[in-house]
Amino acid sequence: MAFTPTPEPTQTQAASNIFEAGEANFEADVLQASLQTPVLVDFWATWCGPCKTLGPILEKLAGDYAGAFRLAKVDCDKEQQLAGMFGIRSIPTVVLIRDGQIADAFTGALPESQVREFLKRHQVEPASRIEAPEQAVDDGAPAPVETPQAAVARLSKALAAKPDDPALKLDLALARARAGDTADVQKTLDALPVDLAEDDRAKALAALQAMQQSLSAIPPAAELLARVERDPRDFAAHDGLGVRQLLGGDVAAAMQHWLAILAADRNWSEGLARKRLLDAFRIANDEALVATTRRRMSSLLF
Repeated sequence: MAFTPTPEPTQTQAASNIFEAGEANFEADVLQASLQTPVLVDFWATWCGPCKTLGPILEKLAGDYAGAFRLAKVDCDKEQQLAGMFGIRSIPTVVLIRDGQIADAFTGALPESQVREFLKRHQVEPASRIEAPEQAVDDGAPAPVETPQAAVARLSKALAAKPDDPALKLDLALARARAGDTADVQKTLDALPVDLAEDDRAKALAALQAMQQSLSAIPPAAELLARVERDPRDFAAHDGLGVRQLLGGDVAAAMQHWLAILAADRNWSEGLARKRLLDAFRIANDEALVATTRRRMSSLLF
């Protein structure tokens, strides 16, 4: 596919950050690559009028942002199964993949200003405006995982020094929810400013609250375990165990139940296991566990 040429001086730079994606390279070039750099996936087709409007805008921004994100072009006519996996019902649809998971999406030919705002909402800024992070000393040992209780203590102290900081309030509410305290979750979510409402931490907090509220309809763990032993394809029991284990603090065990569902039937209950895993990735405070499980999930889906 020939990308739309532009007279911008960033044309060569843009081309280096634009590529065609399909099932064959999606795992490596999109999901795995997004662990380092966000990937914007443009689902399009040659016959689609709005796609011809949006495509050049995305390609121009790929140059303007100078590597702050990469643009993956998916021709829905050629990659129907991949489009189906993402539930694409209208085009153009653009999906932002970050850290191996869907961060957000939009549909339709948005003007350039709105696409820039979409990217900014997810902290994707032109490379020239991104400050280089300080280089951390890496002694080869994995960073220790902070316990929820330690996080609560640390963030409570930080918030005492900055009592009006909404980001700190969100961090503290999430730490408390991870520790099992979801009493003030809704109050925290309702008070969030617009720029934090779609933050992954807010989504994690909402997911924890929803799981906590669903417990009344989930049988006890002993009953669920017995059901799974009788019938390993009792996916409702696997899901219930996953919810109970995640809320009990055993995120790794919870993820295994949802992976088991994906391995057997990734479309069960409208893809609920995949949705649960995406929530678990946001909730978990263990980068190594998330990375390993995300790779396993990707291998099952793609």
